[in-house]
Amino acid sequence: MAMGFSRVPLLRRLPVSSPALPYSSSLQSNRKINISASLSTTEESTSSLIQDTPTRTRWKPMCLYFTQGKCTKMDDPLHIDTFNHNCSLELMRNAARLENLKQQEFEYFLVLDLEGKVEILEFPVLLFDAKTMDVVDLFHRFVRPTKMHEERINQYIEGKYGKLGVDRVWHDTAIPFAEVIEQFEVWLGERQLWRNELGGCLNKAAFVTCGNWDLKTKVPQQCTVAGMKLPPYFMEWINLKDVFLNFYKRRIPLSGSHHLGIDDSNNIARVIHHMLTDGAVLQLTAKRNPRSPEKVEFLFKNRIV
Repeated sequence: MAMGFSRVPLLRRLPVSSPALPYSSSLQSNRKINISASLSTTEESTSSLIQDTPTRTRWKPMCLYFTQGKCTKMDDPLHIDTFNHNCSLELMRNAARLENLKQQEFEYFLVLDLEGKVEILEFPVLLFDAKTMDVVDLFHRFVRPTKMHEERINQYIEGKYGKLGVDRVWHDTAIPFAEVIEQFEVWLGERQLWRNELGGCLNKAAFVTCGNWDLKTKVPQQCTVAGMKLPPYFMEWINLKDVFLNFYKRRIPLSGSHHLGIDDSNNIARVIHHMLTDGAVLQLTAKRNPRSPEKVEFLFKNRIV
């Protein structure tokens, strides 16, 4: 069944007390397109690969309360002028390049870039429509560790998000990983991308990550910590670095610093947009063995280890 999504996420919100501005506007100066430096770093900027937002549009940091579904300042002109509340990439369009588009195996790409080394701290997913070539929806949750005492959690968050000035929104909204997955499955089901009755696999969609760490290593680890079974929709994924290597015959040029997962996911979506307009086809690069989930089969001969 065909699906249609608004380019601006609908507000299905629970009333909460009005928060202060989500995070420091000093982040507005960081307009340079970055892909997470934890993946790899080169001197070449990704800006040469990706078309930035139109010059008439002033860049604004995303309202992190909005991505959590808890922004109560939608009627505040100063807040609206300061922060972005639109998940669309707002890319400049080049009609001539659209002639290179190829038929994709999947209708939607779930762009995922986790944050957190000890335990997952942030679970951001952007829904990229392969036909409209845009981000049409998002799911974003901050994750509260379950096996750490409060003092260690505070140190963990201060070291990660305090430097960015977004530690308050984390404390205001973070929930345990098991709750995140429950809400994520509801989100997937509402968009007809997943049904537990059909074996729990994705429907017409695939995860896209920049590397194998997110789904090969971290999600299984977090599931073990949370005392839950690895969901079947995490059994396969597309490693964008391998697809990029096989299509362009070189590695993705990466630059910048590791910061917010939601921002990193957005930048990965920009790379996807660029590759699709160049005629790339995004195919699965890794699959788990359903009978032995710890075993992963890598599907591309030429890949980045």
